[in-house]
Amino acid sequence: MASLTLADLAAIVAARAKASPEESWTAKLIASGPERVAKKFGEEAVEAVIAAVSGDKAALTAEAADVLFHLLVMLQTSGVELDDVMTALEGRTQRSGLAEKAARGSN
Repeated sequence: MASLTLADLAAIVAARAKASPEESWTAKLIASGPERVAKKFGEEAVEAVIAAVSGDKAALTAEAADVLFHLLVMLQTSGVELDDVMTALEGRTQRSGLAEKAARGSN
């Protein structure tokens, strides 16, 4: 069982964001701007969807890792703390998913 947590990964992303873009892929991606970061996250999400639809568990595992990493990079770039995201999720677990979605006015 893996011992790396999302909080651990967020801390790694934050540390790498401070590195030189010549030394860190994360820093290089962040230096390319929020639009590029968001685009990269979107690309990884689409690749995860394709892997899921194709039933390729190994590919989905790898793509899911990419999605989580790039989501954390996007949060870092946007100044959104992982703790805030987790707090939002925690609030949603207090009621059923259908009731929570109805409260947000979503279809």
